[in-house]
Amino acid sequence: MPGPKADPSRPYSRHRERGSSARKVVVLPERCDLPAPEMPAGREWSEAERDRWAELWSSPQAVMWDVSYVSAVAMYVSHVSAVLAGAASAWHAQESRHLAEQLGLTPRGMLALGWVLEPPEPPAQESATVTPIRGA
Repeated sequence: MPGPKADPSRPYSRHRERGSSARKVVVLPERCDLPAPEMPAGREWSEAERDRWAELWSSPQAVMWDVSYVSAVAMYVSHVSAVLAGAASAWHAQESRHLAEQLGLTPRGMLALGWVLEPPEPPAQESATVTPIRGA
């Protein structure tokens, strides 16, 4: 059964590479600047859920997601919101943990997917003169 079609708007999508059995490490950029898809219809989304949706779709991991991830991200947002509101069952908490790993939102999930974050820029060195302190 074929997987999702390559999405040219998501240049890092893992669905673009076919037939490669070698495990490649993908360095994710600092953030995703692509537009976030619309939240799925069928329920009312709270402002906090809308904020979390926007935050997730601007995360480094979002460059690897295409439209086939919309449902999974929406379920993750819904489950996490229920957990944080104290209205979740153990099943919700477990499902949110599994979705976080499958979406690459945890260190374990990123390792399993072969993703690493872009290393941070080293701080610029100041060219100030340092005067050593002499003992008295």
